[in-house]
Amino acid sequence: MIPRPFWRARIESAWAEAPIVWLSGVRRSGKTTLARSFGPDRALYVNCDLPSAKDMVSDPVLFYRGCRKEIVVFDEVHQLQDPSTLLKIGADEFPKLKILATGSSTLAASRKFRDTLTGRKRQLTLLPVLWSELEAFGKAPLQKRLLHGGLPAALLADRKNDSLYREWADSFFSRDIQLLFGFRDYAKFNLFFEYLMKQSGGLFEAAKVSGSLGINRATVASHLRALELTNAMAVLRPFHGGGRKEIVKTPKVYGFDTGFAAFFKGWDPLRHDDLGVLWEHLVLEGLQAAAPARGIHFWRDTSGREVDFVLPRGRDSVDAVECKWDPRQFDPANLAAFRALYPRGRNFLVSPSASKPYAKRVKGLEIGVCDPAGITNGK
Repeated sequence: MIPRPFWRARIESAWAEAPIVWLSGVRRSGKTTLARSFGPDRALYVNCDLPSAKDMVSDPVLFYRGCRKEIVVFDEVHQLQDPSTLLKIGADEFPKLKILATGSSTLAASRKFRDTLTGRKRQLTLLPVLWSELEAFGKAPLQKRLLHGGLPAALLADRKNDSLYREWADSFFSRDIQLLFGFRDYAKFNLFFEYLMKQSGGLFEAAKVSGSLGINRATVASHLRALELTNAMAVLRPFHGGGRKEIVKTPKVYGFDTGFAAFFKGWDPLRHDDLGVLWEHLVLEGLQAAAPARGIHFWRDTSGREVDFVLPRGRDSVDAVECKWDPRQFDPANLAAFRALYPRGRNFLVSPSASKPYAKRVKGLEIGVCDPAGITNGK
């Protein structure tokens, strides 16, 4: 079992605020392994996929009274008939107990949750292996992380196995999408999923997607919402407010993992031009992990000038993040256009070669150059 102290600490911190931690994340991202890492001395582990689990918790009060551990883990809790009542009783009647419940989607996505446990829970999304975790995973080379992706099994494999990605997509539809949302047309959903993966990191124009795939706009919207709720796609809305020529509606959509993006784009082996696109995905994952409560946006104007990521910090302050595989290729023109509209905030240039953060000034702009660890630490 490979330790993931970053995520363990996040769970413990969430328990200090609420009795229930809802741990979501895509299938095979390591939720079960993380949940089991608390060990049998501290935690009672319940695999809700097993038929015996339903009988075990049929009387929630009796179940909790018989628990002699400080932690109860309900893995894949949405498989139970009435998970919200089970969790609510645990939080209300046994407040000293720490509860960890896992599932692929956000809690509100499941039709089984009649009560979203407001005030009793904190939500945490487990992401694929982060930049900061590569050393723990056998010092995995960065380019392997970009090509294989960050699902632990894929990253630890000696070679990239294409069947893993196809099998994952099939399982994702049958085990998550059908169960949570009731979608029945696998071919239509899979066509949409593959299209988004091939376009990962690009602008999402609903009318164009609808016309290209022959899927009506309502279905496009419902499928995209399902993919966002199950953490399979990150939908970034444009940042705007100060310029009449800014894009204000069209979002960008990123696939959840570099390995899947590379697979569906057909990038094997990786070429040099592919690295920057996948590096942008990896930086985004680091931002999502470090500051989940902060909205992550991008900025683009009608002339095509763009800033990769924008992080509002207050009413009048916004941080700008540019991603470059090679920092020497950075052109400050787009950032300068953005700062002409929004002068207050920090500027970051994130590169894999910047293991030691440093500052530089380019055309009047002060820029902090760092790797993903540097920006997530606020340096």
